This record gives sequence, structure tokens and C-alpha cells, in this order.
Amino acid sequence: MLVLIAGAGPAGSRLSERLANSGIEVVIVERLCNARKDSFSSAVVPINSISSNSIPIQAVSKYWNEWKIYDPLGVSHSWINSSNLGAVLDFSKLREILWDAAVKSGVKALFGWSVLKSFQTEYYVDVELRDPNGKVKNLRVDYLVDATGHKRSLIGPQQFAKPIPSSRGHNLLTGSGVEWILQANRNTSNIWSNKITFFLGSKLITHGYGWIFPMANDQLKVGVCRVHPPNKLFKKGLSNMQSLKRLINEYELSEMKVLDKHGGSINTSIKRHENHFVGRIFGVGDTISTANLLGGEGIRYALASAEILSNIFDKLHAKSLSQSNIKSLNKYYSKKVSQHLGWRWLISNRIARKTWLGLSDEKADKRLLDLINGLSSKASAEGISALLFDYKFERYGLRLLPYVLGRQRN
Repeated sequence: MLVLIAGAGPAGSRLSERLANSGIEVVIVERLCNARKDSFSSAVVPINSISSNSIPIQAVSKYWNEWKIYDPLGVSHSWINSSNLGAVLDFSKLREILWDAAVKSGVKALFGWSVLKSFQTEYYVDVELRDPNGKVKNLRVDYLVDATGHKRSLIGPQQFAKPIPSSRGHNLLTGSGVEWILQANRNTSNIWSNKITFFLGSKLITHGYGWIFPMANDQLKVGVCRVHPPNKLFKKGLSNMQSLKRLINEYELSEMKVLDKHGGSINTSIKRHENHFVGRIFGVGDTISTANLLGGEGIRYALASAEILSNIFDKLHAKSLSQSNIKSLNKYYSKKVSQHLGWRWLISNRIARKTWLGLSDEKADKRLLDLINGLSSKASAEGISALLFDYKFERYGLRLLPYVLGRQRN
């Protein structure tokens, strides 16, 4: 069996390694030549995911034990724990380690290459590739995996059996973000060290939030992101870049050296009703909408989806895929991913949709302010982690009910 994986992000890299270790011949194609280019990811994970998702310790840039939120009035709220609650990853380092692990396992890596198009039959997939010199080459494989994220470059629109409305029902959401890596001095980095800090309020950014995260060597990750609402709900405010510069200026970071600038997008379905594979083309990671919108998390879910798909390929390794079992296998794959994510994950996405789409004016700021004040008086640091990482909403009672039900108070 020969499998080609397009995209060497966390999902594609982890999947390629797992398949190669199972004795499957794997080719991974990645447009980047350098693992440290275009490394947009806020890369915050809960402490338990480092072991449960087999995240290499070497990729941890900084541990943290405090949540800090600046509310719409600019007032800070802190929740501090005696032990570490999570880590900020060096995403470039993580990708570099995953690439190395894939190559060492026997994966044929084509870095600097790109997949142009594919044509599939019942028995194989023909893939057209372009090498770093622009020369076009063809390769016939048994299966193709689309790990290109929100672009869905290969599995394409046919992934959606029925059109998903983006303006009615908001089932398909698009978001974007921008982040800079700043070189701070010791005094400044100490202000933000050991905590992850979020900034909320429509005056800073409509339909989204900002952040400052610590990294090793006195570096800071500073960024903003937003969910793009349908036109009828859109309230014009500062652009992502304007919001980022305002955040940097307000917290006296403008004199810091900018080490890197990057940005990214997400395009995801809330209910994950899309086909997880079409014919002989599978999706993995963000291609099958595994990212969570509440805190913009993607890494741990991408890695989990790769583990699930690798188990499915183990089953396929022993027998060829016939048209008769495509439907049942697609349903099995989707069910396994959904079971891993859980019902709380779905509710958290509904909360995120209502929160970010509605965060556009003083009314929305007031609702958010009430919620933060309630959490400030009732929640512990571990409770905030349980809320934002494990989606345990019920412990906060009626205060969160409008968000859980997908409604908002006026």
C-alpha cells in the first residue's frame, strides 16, 4: 500500500509517522522547505495533553500556571494555580521534531513540493506534483490524505454532501488571525511570564480576542484573531493588524524587536457533518473541522485525528477498499473522531459562535463583563482550565446557560 499525505502540519506529520511504523509506504508532500517558516499557531495546550497527545517535551517553550483576562473595561482578572496548568509550545520546534520523526520512521518527505491536482478511480489515485524547480511529476498511489487544513485543497467541496450555509445558521465559520513574536527584555517578559493573558472587548477587536503568551528567552507571542460573521451581522471595527498594533502600544511593547510576523485562517463547520473521506481521499485535522473555536485550539485535536485515521489505515492495510464499504467506513471514521471530541466539544463551539459573532458593541461587552465577573468570584484556576479546555460548563450554572443553549441575553 502506498499513501500520499499532502501537508506536513501536526496532523499530516504524525499520521505519516504512524503509518510508516505500521509498515505502510508513505510519501508526505509539504510546500515549505523550512519547518520554521509560516509557523502561525498560538500553541497553548493543557498540561495533560503533553502526555495524552504525545507532544515532545522539547517543543515546550514555557509552562504556565495562571490565567489572566482583561475585560472590556480593561480590568484584569487573575486565577493562579500552585502547579502548572499548561504549556506554550514553540510551534516551529514542534513541527521540526515531527518532521524528523517522520523521516526517521521511513517516510519519504518531499519538502518544497506541492500537490497540484489529483484524479481518482475505484482502484487508485493519480497525483500531479510540482517540485521545488517547478517541474511537474506524476505519482500513482493507493490512497491520498488531505492534510492541507482549512483550504481542503484535495478533498475539495465534494466533502460537503449538501451545501453548508455560511449566512444562514452559521454552520460554516471563517476566522483569521495575526501574531508577532517580540523580543522583550527581562523586566518586561517577567510581567507576562508564567501566565497566558487574553484581551476581550469590542473596542480592541470586534468578533474576537487578543493575547500575550510567554515564550523562552524573554520572547512574547502577541496576537489577535476574529471570527468573520455574515455581512448582515458584521460591525466594522479595527482590522486585525490595527488591533494588534493597538494592543502592542497600549501595553508598552512597541519598542521591542519584532522577530517574526505571521498570520493564518480557519474555515470550519460547527457540527462536523462533512464527509471525512471521498473515494480514496481522506481528510485529517482541520480538513475535517477538528479545531475548536472557543480558544482557537487545533494542535491536540489534529494529533488525535491522526491517531484515529492511522488505526483505520491499519484495517485497510489488510484488505483493499471496495465501493460497498465506503459509506460505512466514512461513518465509522466520523463517529470515532466525534466520540473523541465529545458532546462538550460541540457545545463549546456553539458557545464560541455566539460569543465571537455577537461581540461587536457595548451590549455584548456588558454580557461578557457579567460573565467574567461571575467567573472571577466563583472559579478557581483549575476551574477555568476545566471550562476552557475540558468544556465543563455545568458547574457555573445559570450564568452560562444562555451561551450553552446558543442564546444571548439582551
